Amino acid sequence: MSIDSDRPWRDPSLPADERAGLLLAAMTLEEKIAQLGSRWAGNDMGEPELPADETINVAPMEDVFSVGGSPSLEDASREGLGHLTRVWGSYPQTVEEGIAEVVRQHEVVLDGSRLGVPAIVHEECLTGFTTYGATVYPASIAWGATFDPALVERMAAAIGRDMAAAGVHQGLSPVLDVVRDYRWGRVEETMGEDPYLVGILGSAYVRGLQGAGVLATLKHFAGYSASRAGRNHGPVSMGRRELLDFILPAFETAIATAGAASVMSSYADLDGLPASADPWLFTDVLRDGWGFEGTVVSDYWAVPFLASMHRVAADNDAAGALALTAGTDVELPDTIGYAGLLDKVKAGELPEELIDRAARRVLVQKAQLGLLDEGWTPECSVEAGSINLDSEQNRVIAAELAEKSVVLLDAGSVLPLTDLSKVAVVGPCADDPRTLMGCYAFPNHVLPRYPERGPGIEIASPLDALRNELPGTDLTYAKGCAVMGDDRSGFPEAVALVQDSELCVAFVGDLSGLFGHGTSGEGCDAEDLRLPGVQGELLDALLGTGKPVVLVVVSGRPYALGEYADRVAGLVQAFLPGQEGAAAIAGVLSGRIVPSGKLPVQLPRHVGGQPGTYLQPALGSVESAGISGLETRPLYPFGYGASYTDFTVADLRLSVPEIGSDGEFTATVRVANTGDRGGDEVVQLYLRDVVARVARPLKLLTGFARVTLEPGRAADVTFRVHADRTAYTGPDLRRIVEPGDFEVMVGTSSADLPCRGMLRITGDVRVVGHDRVLTTPVSISEAPGGG
Repeated sequence: MSIDSDRPWRDPSLPADERAGLLLAAMTLEEKIAQLGSRWAGNDMGEPELPADETINVAPMEDVFSVGGSPSLEDASREGLGHLTRVWGSYPQTVEEGIAEVVRQHEVVLDGSRLGVPAIVHEECLTGFTTYGATVYPASIAWGATFDPALVERMAAAIGRDMAAAGVHQGLSPVLDVVRDYRWGRVEETMGEDPYLVGILGSAYVRGLQGAGVLATLKHFAGYSASRAGRNHGPVSMGRRELLDFILPAFETAIATAGAASVMSSYADLDGLPASADPWLFTDVLRDGWGFEGTVVSDYWAVPFLASMHRVAADNDAAGALALTAGTDVELPDTIGYAGLLDKVKAGELPEELIDRAARRVLVQKAQLGLLDEGWTPECSVEAGSINLDSEQNRVIAAELAEKSVVLLDAGSVLPLTDLSKVAVVGPCADDPRTLMGCYAFPNHVLPRYPERGPGIEIASPLDALRNELPGTDLTYAKGCAVMGDDRSGFPEAVALVQDSELCVAFVGDLSGLFGHGTSGEGCDAEDLRLPGVQGELLDALLGTGKPVVLVVVSGRPYALGEYADRVAGLVQAFLPGQEGAAAIAGVLSGRIVPSGKLPVQLPRHVGGQPGTYLQPALGSVESAGISGLETRPLYPFGYGASYTDFTVADLRLSVPEIGSDGEFTATVRVANTGDRGGDEVVQLYLRDVVARVARPLKLLTGFARVTLEPGRAADVTFRVHADRTAYTGPDLRRIVEPGDFEVMVGTSSADLPCRGMLRITGDVRVVGHDRVLTTPVSISEAPGGG
């Protein structure tokens, strides 16, 4: 291959950093700044080919500030461009149309680039590739319920392969926010309330996506999920110690163990300081502390928000300078704040070195992606004619995820359903496939603006799936009420159907949407944790018939079910299980599938159950019952999930009674299937620091393993725990391993821990950093004699 001597950065044999340096040296200041910007051509509401109705917009936050009209892509890329925003994900188009649009936008950018530098194409991919006709996988909260990192990695690899084939270079996932308040609308986008669970599953996602050639973007950095009262974009009242111990470790794990390539800023302010303007977060912690070498991208419009919403900058230009200085490399989804960087540098108000710092990071990634290679063309970036965005292989993975995510809370008196002649199926989530999908699934994210286009994928409703699952049963259906609203006119029909049936299966829960157009999802925060609309009243009416009612909650957040738990004949939780979710739910109800999902969040007992996470110190936990009139016990604890078979976890064996502050020990238990069906159990290890310098949680998940066992079989599960896994942030904000006693607890949920032992750490207090051990390796071996 002949390399143009005038453009040596095109030589793929050179290291990426060297290529970036060569290109940077050839660039003008204007061209460098252009690499830090982006353009979202597909979100121009005024374009004639898009519908005039703007009532449901992909991203209405842009309306809070005026940008004086968006420039054309041609004008936006006069000196080149850093990113092309959501070429596939803004409106419904065929694969052929999407490919053509990718090529067209690339050609526009290249026409404006003196040096021929392509742009990075980024897309959303939280529940799969967010584009028309692509497989919709379960929402992230359902990944958490699987406790299965290997499966999450397989899913992410499948998503990455589809995106890479479509010419996409960067995915805006995974979300590594740790749930702190269940009322927050974006709970569905998280993987749960435990930082270790989120970190392990998030790292698996990163490995899968990046292994397929697509850069992963960790979001939202940091603290976004801890907003006051669970309100989207609300301020975060959190000290640095809490941030360091419960919010940041998931991000750190994905960077240290999976090599995440990008991080996205959070909209929120932390104790008054917006994340996008915080050099401590993006420079001191992320860069200097963790050694992160990738790019930091802004959340959409987070840069101009520094002026319009946070009011820490006088105008968009000042906001751009503030964000760049703090460590934000690329502004998304359009160049607004960074449009003023040139004038700031020329006026001597901003060092050009900051432009070079960010541009080099962007160019290194472009070199790594092959965008700077000799011979790269827009046409070669896509695999025309060979893309199937909803393949059978995709759907097999989606089905396995859905099946492993459904949580049986209580089999009650009737589950699994057998030998029934007539069943009433009732509820707003029974016959609406949209209720199975998250807010970043294309049918819920974009298609509400295009109702005539249909969902773009084949997706069955729970009612359809039950009819297929129970062919010999007469199923009748009544909606009863909508997910939202106060219309009770459907109650009488639903009650009459139940009275005329042996049993009722009631499907209640959420419809995900955006910014108030749903009960779960971005901008769809809840006042409290009661079921949305009048669904609770419908459920009361159904229970009032005296017939057995199986309650199935299909939701993006946990709802308070305490007033129903003792009245229903069975209880199932399905966290937005996606395109194949209906069959998974039906399979659990029929008994074809042995349920194995575990709660990644606690299920509160009462509608005001906040804060609800299990990560509580003794003061304020169930151990402090009686000092408050409020009930603190959850209805179901973190990590809980029942089954149609029985498991025992016993015989805890600690390898040693004590270790040094830099040592390790193993904890082994025997798990046995004592029931009559094969199934999976999730064995969980927790640690309790008996005495510490700060108030710490009574228990903290430190390791977990999903174990598959046939009836009568047993396995030994061994956790290898390093002393670093006991580290915490002390009063002086240094992370330490402290000598003392630790209780080791192993079981099947945070509240069912039959195996307990004591371990002592000896020696001196040891300060640890980013090089500490962040994970707990697990090995599983067949037990001698089968248990």
